[in-house]
Amino acid sequence: MCFTSFLFLFILAVSMIVMGMFFVMYNLVVFVEWEVFQLNGSSLVMTFLFDWMSLLFMGFVLFISSLVIMYSDEYMEGDLTINRFILLVLMFVLSMMFLIISPNLISILLGLDGLGLVCYCLVIYYQNIKSYNAGLLTALSIRIGDVALLMAIAWMMNYGSWNYIYYLEFEKDSFIMLLIGGMIVLAGMNKSAQIPFSSWLPAALAAPPPVSALVHSSTLVTAGVYLLIRFSPSLIDTWLSKWFLLIGGLTMFMAGMGANFEYDLKKIIALSTLSQLGLMMSILAMGYPELAFFHLLTHALFKALLFMCAGSLIHNMSDSQDIRFMGNICSQMPLTSVCFNISNLALCGMPFLAGFYSKDLILEVVSLSYINLLGLFLYFFSTGLTVCYSLRLVYYSMTGEFNSTSFHPLCDEGWIMLKSMLVLVMMAVFGGSMLSWILFPTPLVICLPMSLKMLALTVSLLGGWLGYEVSKIMMSYDLMSWKLYMMSSFLGSMWFMPFISTYGVSYLPLFMGKQIYSSLDQGWGEDWGGQMIYKQSVLYSKMTQTWQNNSIKVYLIGFILWMIMLTLFIL
Repeated sequence: MCFTSFLFLFILAVSMIVMGMFFVMYNLVVFVEWEVFQLNGSSLVMTFLFDWMSLLFMGFVLFISSLVIMYSDEYMEGDLTINRFILLVLMFVLSMMFLIISPNLISILLGLDGLGLVCYCLVIYYQNIKSYNAGLLTALSIRIGDVALLMAIAWMMNYGSWNYIYYLEFEKDSFIMLLIGGMIVLAGMNKSAQIPFSSWLPAALAAPPPVSALVHSSTLVTAGVYLLIRFSPSLIDTWLSKWFLLIGGLTMFMAGMGANFEYDLKKIIALSTLSQLGLMMSILAMGYPELAFFHLLTHALFKALLFMCAGSLIHNMSDSQDIRFMGNICSQMPLTSVCFNISNLALCGMPFLAGFYSKDLILEVVSLSYINLLGLFLYFFSTGLTVCYSLRLVYYSMTGEFNSTSFHPLCDEGWIMLKSMLVLVMMAVFGGSMLSWILFPTPLVICLPMSLKMLALTVSLLGGWLGYEVSKIMMSYDLMSWKLYMMSSFLGSMWFMPFISTYGVSYLPLFMGKQIYSSLDQGWGEDWGGQMIYKQSVLYSKMTQTWQNNSIKVYLIGFILWMIMLTLFIL
């Protein structure tokens, strides 16, 4: 089943990407309306939008999904229910396709609901308590976005159709359109895990690594960004975009800081995804949806590769994810290490790799734009933090001594996993340049002073140096993080958002439940309810038992009472 699914998705992906290139060249848009059924003059119509953006995004999602399924064939080979796993992944991809090609809020809601439901099934795939908790946190958190979308659907009833594509430029500054835009922004921020909804993203890592490669690169977390790119004409240059820019920048900064305090391999990569999502959101808020989309596609390529490499490392280290137990992996798993380092360099924006073409362009456009000092600081400091945690990750995992036990025979034997990773390596190297030639056929020349032109390179080098220096610190009681413990725990735990999302939400209902249980179920309610019924039943049972004891005294008293009643009746 794995090979069939891989082949089908791969052929479909190639055809979609070719069609997307054709649509870009000739500037085509195809709008399809399919009448599902008609009854008494009322018709149910499904609408699909095929343009260069939807076709290219579908092609990339299908391409990464096909390689993830190929990768899963070996990664999940001991699993007896692998067919169920593949079916769940295919349902996940189908929901994403539904979302991408929908210009209609109703069908977008169906696509997002499908993503949320299947994501829950995949997060709890390894059936243990931790997975159940993570699945519940993920499912409940992303329902907030669905509620916001439902409210936007309700407000769209003021217009003639739920096809939002008709109304993007219509009454742009009207109150109703701003309200609908606000709901869509809330839904997009929730689905893409922006502050204050960030805690579900690391929780979704309880799913198997192939699923993480799919979820964190091109499907669920990018659904919010894609939705907002589609709605961007009605959001740009409004008061929403300013708040949106601030939240995107803060998310980028928060995730970059958190990754530098983390030791879990998958969580570091998940926080880097969150940082890149913040970058996409903030550049979108500044009014550059094409740039956000460009970074969305390039990020999907190297982030899927990064998760696949991490999955291969975890697989070979008997499911250990702590980077402190790794070390000198480059000599034991050379091919995996090459793929891992290339994807890491692409994430950092190494010149001429995929990430460079989008990140460098974004930073130069930011330098050219009207933006205040806080925005500029968040952009460039977060870029430095990306290089910092990437180099720290390489230092811990690739260099030094092998810190784990001898029970982990590391090797590069997983050829099926390696094949899928090597295909993505080619895309991580050449994908950015090819996409820039397709999406921006006219060369962009951005004229900046030398100081601003070199700023991105400077902060990247400074971030790399800082990451190297931080990695060299030995564990001891003189560590600065012990002296600044509150600050370290605050920055290292995503600004306490996971605690607020779990204990903060559940404490009050649980406390009230305990009080009600104590005062009603075990208090007056019990005394006047169940206990009273029990006591009365016992009393009546004793009285009945007394009458049924066949005592001569009771018999005589009963006979006398009967005679008195009979006499009274006769008189």
